[in-house]
Amino acid sequence: MDTQLKYRDIIKSVLQQHANHRANLTDGYDSRVLFDDERGHYIVLDIGWNGDRYLHTTPLHLDLVGDKIWIQYDDTEEGIATDLIAAGVPKENIVLGFRHPRIRQHTGFAVA
Repeated sequence: MDTQLKYRDIIKSVLQQHANHRANLTDGYDSRVLFDDERGHYIVLDIGWNGDRYLHTTPLHLDLVGDKIWIQYDDTEEGIATDLIAAGVPKENIVLGFRHPRIRQHTGFAVA
């Protein structure tokens, strides 16, 4: 299996696990996963009502660009990079896109 297909499967699995966990919380909203394999975009979307407050937010957004996984947004406690590494993705193939390019060189992850 080529790297891109492998990473696509890993991303989908990890995001689905996060969505399932978030859906089990008693906050009154639904967590959904949105996959765009053609363009390499992967998102967890939280949507619904929590009391009188309507929620529509994206706690996780990953892109697959070439053989690198770009974490564009991560609103999790542990950080989704930890889950990607545990699933077999090397740190040098993970880009913390939400970090400024000048800072990325100091993160231990890929710069771009």
